[in-house]
Amino acid sequence: MSSTPTGTFTPSIPCIACAIRCASGTPRRTIPISARFFVPPLFSTISCASRCSVRSISGADINWLFSTMRMVGVSYHSCPRRGQCGPQPSNRNAAVVNSLADCGGGSAMVSNSVLLKRALLPRAAMAAAIFLAGTVLLPPRTAGQAPPLRVAVPKPAKSPARPKLVVLLVVDQMRADYVDKFLGQWTGGLKRLVEEGAWFREAAYPYAATETCVGHATISTGAFPATHGMVANAWWDRKDQRMVTCTADPDPKVKNIGYAGAAPQGADTALRMAVPSFAEELKFQTSGATRVVAFSLKARAAITMAGHKADAATWFDGGAWVTSSPYGIQPFIEEHAKSHPVTADFAKTWALSLPEKAYWYDERALGAVPPNGWDLTFPHPLRGKSGVSEPDPEFYNQWASSPYADTALTELAEKAVDALNLGKAAGTDFLAVGYSSVDYVGHAFGPRSREIQDVLVRLDKDLGNLFAHLDAKVGRGNYIVALSADHGVVPIPEDMQTTGADAGLLRLPELRERMEKALAGFKYPKSPIASVSGSDIYFAPGVYEKLQHDPAAMQAALNAALGEPGVAAVYRAEELRDRPATQSPTIRAFANSYFPGRSGDLFILPKPYWLLDSTPVGKPRSYGTGHGVPYNYDQHVPVLLMGFDIQPGQYFQPVTPADIAPTFAALCGITLASRDGHILAEALKKPVEARAPTPSARSNSGAPSTPR
Repeated sequence: MSSTPTGTFTPSIPCIACAIRCASGTPRRTIPISARFFVPPLFSTISCASRCSVRSISGADINWLFSTMRMVGVSYHSCPRRGQCGPQPSNRNAAVVNSLADCGGGSAMVSNSVLLKRALLPRAAMAAAIFLAGTVLLPPRTAGQAPPLRVAVPKPAKSPARPKLVVLLVVDQMRADYVDKFLGQWTGGLKRLVEEGAWFREAAYPYAATETCVGHATISTGAFPATHGMVANAWWDRKDQRMVTCTADPDPKVKNIGYAGAAPQGADTALRMAVPSFAEELKFQTSGATRVVAFSLKARAAITMAGHKADAATWFDGGAWVTSSPYGIQPFIEEHAKSHPVTADFAKTWALSLPEKAYWYDERALGAVPPNGWDLTFPHPLRGKSGVSEPDPEFYNQWASSPYADTALTELAEKAVDALNLGKAAGTDFLAVGYSSVDYVGHAFGPRSREIQDVLVRLDKDLGNLFAHLDAKVGRGNYIVALSADHGVVPIPEDMQTTGADAGLLRLPELRERMEKALAGFKYPKSPIASVSGSDIYFAPGVYEKLQHDPAAMQAALNAALGEPGVAAVYRAEELRDRPATQSPTIRAFANSYFPGRSGDLFILPKPYWLLDSTPVGKPRSYGTGHGVPYNYDQHVPVLLMGFDIQPGQYFQPVTPADIAPTFAALCGITLASRDGHILAEALKKPVEARAPTPSARSNSGAPSTPR
């Protein structure tokens, strides 16, 4: 007597082929031969009430399956009706499972050996269904024989693990060539990043506004300034007819808050940042379980890295650590500010940390403008104004321009890891540190100085300590680190002139005066220009609109600007709106920086190695050099990734720092609101897959109780 249960039938090869076509959408005559004739002549009993509509699979998947399978044993399978099996697998390779096994109404008795690929999901799901179809009939079970095993349809693979902690490090004004020049002298964290991480050697900003606020916002959001809206450190507010900083918040309810009894001025938030940061998205998409912490000497760095919401966003201002009311006070920072005051560094001296012969450059940087109280050569004492016996404003400027400030930021970061249990919950936390001292040193002494070389040697040691702390507290390999810079810097013009380069100062006050004189003959207001800020020229209300309909006056203004020494080109706003397609990398760079309502009306491009100088006529320059233009020395910065799921090595394809946030998002299983960057998939050990964020309850043992 047949062992076939009543109400079932034994399908033929065409039936199985039909089921495969149902899953794949393959026409009858085009189904692969290997798929049609692989199936054995005898089959288990399968009830199939109706065909199913499922995701398609490719013939290549079937051929791969049939060519690589191994023999294992399977006993019994059953599946309820479609709709009772839970959500359908999204992986296309599991589609054939739904077609063969989820049709409902019956079961399959299987025994003997079947062909099954010993492979990891997701292909195992597809394999299981075809093998269940391709088995021989089970003979009747005799008394005392063990019942067949029930084998569930293989489920899609569990989402891969995610990093416990995301660490973002931004070294203000760190040029990409510093890594090549000074790597041999590093022994700590910077060296570890290069040797154990993925080093993208051709990373550069594809926009013109290479400034601090812009770069930090780009790194944190994965978007360019044309998208995130932070077009400069400060810009001309056309409505209020005044300059505003990128983090200024006009809400009278918002106040800056000082730690350790300080009473700072102003109100700083991420109000003007048009898109959320990666950290915000991480926190939102994990239902608030994520801790977000950011530190820097600069408000525009800490705030843009943290975003609109954070557990701590802290910067240094007026001699004190500061936050603002939307972020709130953290008890551990209050305690640290009291127990480790910056004033403890008063009277210390910044001296060379390497033998003198190890330094690349002369002891005196040509054209340098050091902080008040410092000479042009080492050592640099932190004593403030000459003759004072306690910290004064000059001391705090000196401190910020020294390696001691980087050490203080590192200590704060380590405190945050301990106090907030960062990396200890089931989800992912976020820690960001903006190291600002390199920028202050670079502005004063330039990139070709012993000061730059030495401050990086000391930062290397600080980062080594930070990574060792993370290894101990979070676990080596459980966190991911990205290091980049917000911009580079142009060499000091006086220094470049000694090499024979065409270098100099593009004096913006003189350019403004020249343009206003040119417009005077066209019956324009006495002061037609409202502001010149960096490369942006803002006209007074109504003037630019009039110029657009007055070709002669417009050309006169453009010619006047082009006549100023050091000007290479002038661009109009209408050339840049909506990021038009262009073969000009310079126009593209200015277009990527253009944000309507905030950017200027005209844009000045200086010649290479010419510094935009805003010093008033007759006044001494207060800095040695600067940045903010679309040349390689300002745009080319390092991008280094290390830790969780990162494949070490050197990578030479063009990338941008805007690629960091999308890469973080892919590893953490979240989606960014808006982005211009791309996932750095080539540096990931595993393929990028859909990853759901992991909300989790957090153990607050040892951590302060703070609003989430």
